[in-house]
Amino acid sequence: MTTSTEPTRQIAIIPDIARPYDRQVLRGISRYVHDEGRWSLYVHEDPLLKLTQIEQWQGDGVIADLDDSSVFQVVRNLEVPVVGFGGARRTDGRIAYMATDDHAVARLAAEHLLERGFRRFAYCGIPRDPARPWSEARARAFSRVVRQAGRPVSVYRGDRASLRRWQRMLDHMSRWIASLPRPIGLMACNDVRARQVLEVCRRLSVRVPEEVAVIGVDNDELICELSIPPLSSVIQGTERLGYQAAVLLERLMAGDAQPGHAFIVPPVGIATRQSTDILALEDPIVTSAMRFMRDHARRAIQVTDVLEHVRVSRATLDQRFKQRLGRTVHAEIQRVRIQEIQQLLRTTSMTLEQIAHRCGFSYVQYMATVFRRETGQSPGAYRKQASELDAPS
Repeated sequence: MTTSTEPTRQIAIIPDIARPYDRQVLRGISRYVHDEGRWSLYVHEDPLLKLTQIEQWQGDGVIADLDDSSVFQVVRNLEVPVVGFGGARRTDGRIAYMATDDHAVARLAAEHLLERGFRRFAYCGIPRDPARPWSEARARAFSRVVRQAGRPVSVYRGDRASLRRWQRMLDHMSRWIASLPRPIGLMACNDVRARQVLEVCRRLSVRVPEEVAVIGVDNDELICELSIPPLSSVIQGTERLGYQAAVLLERLMAGDAQPGHAFIVPPVGIATRQSTDILALEDPIVTSAMRFMRDHARRAIQVTDVLEHVRVSRATLDQRFKQRLGRTVHAEIQRVRIQEIQQLLRTTSMTLEQIAHRCGFSYVQYMATVFRRETGQSPGAYRKQASELDAPS
């Protein structure tokens, strides 16, 4: 913790503590407080009391989940700096806003399922709701990536789940899932919706991931691990969002930043669990080769290593790869290696030299050349783009 003679600031945090998204944001705020040590936090967990108390509260700044319109109406009239967050993206000229990148989230999920060889895809969202635009944004982005790959996609919105509507919702979703061609890769808008999909698959005796591979969003470990089978999920940058929201609020309170701007935080990656742990390729030789590449992504494997593993000629394997994946064996090896480099750049503080060594490159300059050729940017530029947001201005 940083030692400082600066006075302690009184900060109000208004989360929806029941939401895993908000709890992860709180972890990021907590990390900032431990790093800087100049904040005293007021966090009221009772939603019935927080609004009346925040109107009477006198402090220096507020970080609030603005998905609840009543919270938005209260905090927008406070005479202190406010940083908002949440899926509704409510803001005005006085409130700065932090949000996760729904398009990047959906793109990661689509690429994850495409890499597993699926040829048919589905998206399970929620009914259209102006207060929850993130589901539609993810549906559009997921569909765009899948269709750009030349694959069909089915989009489902259905009913919201409630105690009274639970059986009706499951019946409606069951009819949709039963109508889907299989095998199919399915993205759910969040982990809660994904768990409902898994329950419907269980009722229909649909095998997961062999017939339907399911990926959610939020990486709520409780939901993901309690699901049967355990649920793969996109890890949103929510903890990073919380940390950067705190950085932004500090700058607003110091007069070093302007209110009213929105800042988008990229996702961290994917937590792969059993619900997508499959290669859905209809060619056992290509499947075996792909699994070998994934298992040895951090080694400098060559095409000859793959050929030795599957014991077929290069011409045969290249032909099968082009038929199933639209690219050669060498191109797939490069793609897997680049993906591994990107993961390390996004999620670790390893130096470029360390990453090059770990991914089987003899020289960091050669790794950088290959990375730039395949992605159009340098490793350093990619890390800067995917890293924690620079101090907002």
